[in-house]
Amino acid sequence: MKQPSAKPQPTQVPGHLLGDIRQLIEQSRQQLASAINSALTTLYWHIGQRIRSEVLQDARASYGEQIVATLSKQLEKDYGRGFSEKNLRHMLRFAEVFPEVQIVSAARRQLSWTHFRTLIYIGDPLKRDFYLQMCQQEGWSTRTLQSRLDSQLFERTALSTQPDALLAQELASLRQDGALHPGLVLKDPYVLDFLGLQDRYLEKDLEDAILRELEHFLLELGAGFSFVARQKRIQIDHDDFYIDLLFYNRRLKRLVAIDLKLGDFKAEYKGQMELYLRWLAKHEQEPGEAPPLGIILCSGKKREQIELLELDASGIHVAEYLTVLPPREVLQAKLHEAIALSRARLENRGGEDA
Repeated sequence: MKQPSAKPQPTQVPGHLLGDIRQLIEQSRQQLASAINSALTTLYWHIGQRIRSEVLQDARASYGEQIVATLSKQLEKDYGRGFSEKNLRHMLRFAEVFPEVQIVSAARRQLSWTHFRTLIYIGDPLKRDFYLQMCQQEGWSTRTLQSRLDSQLFERTALSTQPDALLAQELASLRQDGALHPGLVLKDPYVLDFLGLQDRYLEKDLEDAILRELEHFLLELGAGFSFVARQKRIQIDHDDFYIDLLFYNRRLKRLVAIDLKLGDFKAEYKGQMELYLRWLAKHEQEPGEAPPLGIILCSGKKREQIELLELDASGIHVAEYLTVLPPREVLQAKLHEAIALSRARLENRGGEDA
């Protein structure tokens, strides 16, 4: 009796072949999505610009309202909900906020329409430019952008306390050649609510919590930071000293030493940090790197002491840390007050120098 022939076994696909083809498909999908997003963003700007030019030709305020409402009904009927009255108003605002297409063209491959839709409703032009540059430089998702806005990142950057002209200059430098000023990286205060600390804790508890939540802490520090050491031991004249936390920032090309303190800032902390920074500059700084920076994190600040000590000249930044995030309105009021005070001091100092 003839035996039935065995079923042929399916050929096994090599794992590397399947992996390579999957990678090609995913890359093509991403490129296609990027191209579609870029084209849509440009289209939305041109639509907004065309509506804007039409509205500007008529002095009546009511005309703009009527033309957008009427136009949206026809476009929505022809092309779907993407051209609703609400979306047309987004496009109009888009063209008003970014009147030059070159800015849009430079950012459209990195930013989605959702990015732009968030940015166009930031009223302060410098603040808007800051978030635009950070999205481009750091590759923020729309969720990250919203999170940074909610945490008042711009108001917490050291450079926000400087005159508008200096801030505009540094943002222009970042846009043109990618040069990142430390003032755009350093913050005050640092929001460390993710550490989960109770009302009473020691410096060691704070340090342990930071290392336990190192990924979150790096995100709060900002772009380019990488962890180097904890309790970095340095020896000077047979005396041992320990740097609480040591990081490296590849964008700034420099080491960053962090000293953790409970309570308010004290003037004596300056000498301690200066010692750390000079030792690091002598023994750890590599050719081509910038001098090390120091961050003294305290739960409270003494602003007049800090100003008199001229810590910026020594490469030292003093900042508060918050283990509990206050209500948005409270944090916003506190930051605006701090910015106003800092700018007033700078103006007074400029007047005295003149």
